Amino acid sequence: MTRAGMDSVNVVDAPGVEAPQVDASGVPAPGVPAPGVPAPGVPAPGVPAPGAARRPGRPRSEEADRAIIDAALDLFAESGAGGLCIEAVAARAGVGKSTIYRRWPGKEDLLVDALAALKAPLPEPSGESVRADLVALLRVMCQDFADPRLVRASALLHGEGIKYPRLMERFTESVVEPRRAVFRNVLRRGIETGELRGDLDIEAALFMMTGAIQAMARCGVEPIPVTYADRIVDALLQGLTPR
Repeated sequence: MTRAGMDSVNVVDAPGVEAPQVDASGVPAPGVPAPGVPAPGVPAPGVPAPGAARRPGRPRSEEADRAIIDAALDLFAESGAGGLCIEAVAARAGVGKSTIYRRWPGKEDLLVDALAALKAPLPEPSGESVRADLVALLRVMCQDFADPRLVRASALLHGEGIKYPRLMERFTESVVEPRRAVFRNVLRRGIETGELRGDLDIEAALFMMTGAIQAMARCGVEPIPVTYADRIVDALLQGLTPR
């Protein structure tokens, strides 16, 4: 067999490559791929076909997230912030330490997020009525404090705040203050619309409302009636002196 004949045989050995149609001079006919070039519509070896599913990166598992959060809360309840460590959380959650570190840089970050997970999101104020918006916000707080786990964690956190002030500060900044800001905005809007007095002490009103629910929860009232939110708001709006 001639050298040209051997080359033509070797070309068809490549998978996905059509045998070239050549003329006597060995030049491919018009519209025919050159030797070694895949035919139209045929991907080159090692190249995924168009539309083929791409291999995704490692997905973040919601199940793992939940297991880690629950483990952190359980360990915090058992031994406080001092007894909480990533190794113990990983063992309790049934995950590797690297799984936790991919999500949280340290135990303080994990604990803040775990405690935040105990609180339900506050509803978006409708803006139609100050009373209705305040009642809706406080009802969520009542529902949160109906969870014994949240009550225990909250009490423990405030106790641990003496030994770990940075933890308490971070929790207040990232979790508590954004929620307080929602209440403040509703009160400010009430002043602007004339629903509330212009000389209202916003901070005092804020803590009268939220503190009333926290105090009842710490007194062991379980569960806190959802209607307690209405009573707090009405008592505050009407004032304590006779009219």
